[in-house]
Amino acid sequence: MHALDVLGDPVRRRILELLAEGELTSGAIGAVVQAEFGISQPAVSQHLRVLRDSGLATVRPSGTRRLYAVNSGPLQEVDVWLDRFRRFWTPHLEALATELARGRRERRLSESEQEGSP
Repeated sequence: MHALDVLGDPVRRRILELLAEGELTSGAIGAVVQAEFGISQPAVSQHLRVLRDSGLATVRPSGTRRLYAVNSGPLQEVDVWLDRFRRFWTPHLEALATELARGRRERRLSESEQEGSP
């Protein structure tokens, strides 16, 4: 299964967002996902299995717990695939950054002029 197919599901995307912060137990993942999506623990386990089988997540035993983490390899493949589309948003984001910087500069100039006024 291609990484984008796996990431098409909002529950699996949310699990990866949680794992992006660091390793988590299946119980911790389940608690968040169950509360946010209203699904059962077995359903969460199925999503975790899909993430493991696709290579997007890894699992390692730690005593009686299983710790899940993000595997960046497949995400790098997604990044490479997205690269051909970056031209659609990169110039807009650069223009936005320029406008924000211009606004901050104008605000600083205006504040310094007001401080210099009697």
